[in-house]
Amino acid sequence: MGKQPVRMKAVVYALSPFQQKVMSGLYKDLPGKIQQKVSENWLNAVLFLSPLVGTYAYVQQYKEKEKLAHRY
Repeated sequence: MGKQPVRMKAVVYALSPFQQKVMSGLYKDLPGKIQQKVSENWLNAVLFLSPLVGTYAYVQQYKEKEKLAHRY
């Protein structure tokens, strides 16, 4: 009266050769879409990127100053 194993079939997902254009709309006019998103959200992009760029520039300048500190 134990449990008997049940054979299960594997499920295989595939695209039909007639349905290969499923994601083509995602890449259509990609530069135009990117330009529109940037032009709509330029303030958010600037506020997000300026601390990152500023921190990177500060670290590079600090490292360079640290390398040259032993010369003085």
